[in-house]
Amino acid sequence: MDQTRRRRILIVVTAGVVAATCVALGSWQLQRLEDRRARNAAIERERSRRPHLITSGVGRIEPPPPYTPVRASGEFDPEHEVLVYGRSLDGRSGHWLATPLIFDDGTAALVVRGWVPFEYQSAPVADAAPPAGELTIGGFLLPDEGTAQPDEDGVIGRLDVEWLRGILRTEVYPGPIQLTEHTDSQPGELPVPIGWPELSEGPHLSYAIQWFSFAAIAVVGAVVLLRRERRGPTPAAI
Repeated sequence: MDQTRRRRILIVVTAGVVAATCVALGSWQLQRLEDRRARNAAIERERSRRPHLITSGVGRIEPPPPYTPVRASGEFDPEHEVLVYGRSLDGRSGHWLATPLIFDDGTAALVVRGWVPFEYQSAPVADAAPPAGELTIGGFLLPDEGTAQPDEDGVIGRLDVEWLRGILRTEVYPGPIQLTEHTDSQPGELPVPIGWPELSEGPHLSYAIQWFSFAAIAVVGAVVLLRRERRGPTPAAI
């Protein structure tokens, strides 16, 4: 195989790999866009419902869909709260603070009370103590993100209620709750309230267009190089 042919093969292979990678990344961004649109539609659909009353975690009943408004009464148990790692707020790095809410029958629900800055690296967070005693909360259900185990500092990577069932040795409501209001004010400024998710589509469409553009550039660049190879070296000017 002569050198010219090897160069052509290298150009084609390189362009193919680059273009395929860019197309895959662009398709991934389009899928994320569709996921975001589906989430936004679910939030708009569910948040208009009447609040669902949660009084117990008994029976592992099937919860309403995520983002359904809920109300519940109980007492927070900060001794068993955890930090949900790596959740930003308004561009600031930090964690969600999730605290068990204990019902009158001794069962529980996992409640995301808000956000704390990244410098807080272990739970319970003394500067973000919940109100003491019985109280009523309002919020909405969050998706359960899957199995997670806290580390020695009480930090988990995903929002999960299953570990709490083993720690408290009681039934836990299967849907995590995002707190938006409660009857008693919290003692300090932390945790920072989170509220409902923003209903934007994010940058996914623009990212997808960029990746597809890079794929097109790789293909066009390869075609230009192959044409130059066919023409051979430009004769030197006399």
